[in-house]
This record gives sequence, structure tokens and C-alpha cells, in this order.
Amino acid sequence: MTDSPTRDRLLVAAGELLTESPEVSTRAICERAGVQAPTLYHYFGNKQGLLAAVVETRFTEHMAAVAPDGDPVAALRESWDHHVRFGLANPNHYALTSTLMPVAENLLTGLLNEIARHGRLRTAPEVAARQLVAANVGATLSLLADDQDTAWSDQLRDTLVGAVVTDAAHAQPTGGLSAMAVGFLAALDAEPGGFTAGERTLLREWLHRAAAG
Repeated sequence: MTDSPTRDRLLVAAGELLTESPEVSTRAICERAGVQAPTLYHYFGNKQGLLAAVVETRFTEHMAAVAPDGDPVAALRESWDHHVRFGLANPNHYALTSTLMPVAENLLTGLLNEIARHGRLRTAPEVAARQLVAANVGATLSLLADDQDTAWSDQLRDTLVGAVVTDAAHAQPTGGLSAMAVGFLAALDAEPGGFTAGERTLLREWLHRAAAG
């Protein structure tokens, strides 16, 4: 559905209320936005749909500060840190982790595709994204529940990045079947290369098998 001033008012109102308290009512949102409940349902289906849109929008805007230019592996580490900072700064938003995880995985997969095209990713981008986001979310929730000392989160980040990314000196853009398959998968998504849908499906299956090996 296209954006509208009314939809934007609902997003702003819900975002403000969620910042103030983890418990947000439909009535309070509508009062602050100056609309009736049917208007909220028209744009978002229900309150949970609206809150999910608020969290997705705010998280995506926050993560946009991660610069993919230059060294994509450095950007991957920066992405982890930005994710943690978002959670610590927005605890009520972060409680909706079921909304955050697919959004975070989607954003991270794009960055991991770039690393794969450099021949530096050890596994398929979507697999690495799932692993990293699960750990990132777990670390952030733990920090929210504890003293927010991020030193151990930095260590966990470096350990996990090291597990899915090779050193630049060991990048394999032209050698090593597994690394080549991962890079080919990333390139296939960006450049279909004239394959039919069925051919791409079969090729992806073979490449995933080679990447796993």
C-alpha cells in the first residue's frame, strides 16, 4: 500500500508510544494520530501489523548508516555493532524480535553477497546471515538483560565473522570449489545470465551442494 500522510501519522504515533512504554494500546495510538480504529486496520490490518511496520522502518533506517563501500568485511562487523546499538537504544522496539530477525537477515544477506563476490565467504549468504543474526539477536537480548558491557559482544562478533569469512590473503575468486560455488550463487542472484527459472533452480541446488562441501 502506498504511503499517505495518515499512514505516516500512525507510524509516528505508534513509534512515540512504543518508545515511552512496551505496552501500547490501539486506542492510545489512534488518539495520538487523530484517527479512528478502522483507519488503523485499513492501513496495517491490526495493531501488531502497525507495530511491526514501526520496528521494521526504524531498524532499517538505523542500519542504513552502515556503509557497504570499501571493505565489505569491515562493514559486516559494523553491521553487528549497529544492530547491538539499536537494541540498547530501543529496548521496547527490540522486544519485537520476531519482526526484527527476517528484516535483519534480508539486510545482511545483501552485504554477504558482496563478500561472496570477493571470494571470501565460506558458506551461502543466506545461511551465514541466519547464523549471524541469530547470534546478534541473542547477544543484544543478553546485553539488555545484563550490564550492557559490550566487550564480550565484540569478541563474539569477531569469532563468528572469522568463522564465515576468509582472510583477504586466502580469498579464492578463481579456485576452491566451495568458495567458487558461494561466489557463483551471489552472482547468479544479481545476474540471471539468461537461464530459465527451472535452470536457475537446478543450478542453485547444485551450487548449494558444492558450497556446503
